[in-house]
This record gives sequence, C-alpha cells and structure tokens, in this order.
Amino acid sequence: MRQQSFAADDFEKYRKKTRKEIFLEEMDRIIPWKTLSKVIKPYYPKPKGAGRRPIGIQRMLRIHFLQHWFELSGPGVEETLYDSRAMRQLSASIWVRSRYQTRLPSSTSDI
Repeated sequence: MRQQSFAADDFEKYRKKTRKEIFLEEMDRIIPWKTLSKVIKPYYPKPKGAGRRPIGIQRMLRIHFLQHWFELSGPGVEETLYDSRAMRQLSASIWVRSRYQTRLPSSTSDI
C-alpha cells in the first residue's frame, strides 16, 4: 500500500462518499463473484507454453462489470482504473502486486 501524505489523511476524515462509491460497494457486496468465476472457469483460456498469461478470471469479471456499468471501452476502463479512486476500491482485489509495480490488464487484453 502506498503511503498517504498528511494532507490526504486529513482530508479523509471529512470526506463524503460519492454516489459512485456507494453503488460500487453495494455491487461488490451483492454480486457472487466466486460463484460467477466458477461458472466461467471451464471456458476461460488456459495458458499453454510461453507467452503472456491470461489475467485471472475474477479480475477480468470485475473489469467486465465495470465496463458495462459505466459504458467504458477497453482503453477507457484501463484509464478509469488508474484515475478513479472508487473504481480502484472495487477492483482492489484485482490489482496484481509485483515486486516493482502494480499491474493492470492493458487495453490490449480482451476486456
């Protein structure tokens, strides 16, 4: 987790949740992500040989839902995940922490 500045921490005490944050929290709570992932798993690409590995099922499922809820294109959802705090909170479980960077599926992934 990144270190927050004192100003950001101070602001958080008085911050009001946006409608988008409330909507995304509710969707995260009511959608059965694990169950949906199990249904998709037999049809999801299996990595064979060398090459780029597919992004995890649950990650891509969440991104797919975000894309449809907010009418985003592939590049649009990628940009939104970097820019929107509310989107990152829903997708917190989809962020892959590598040793040196946080990686998201690129717009060239089949989103």
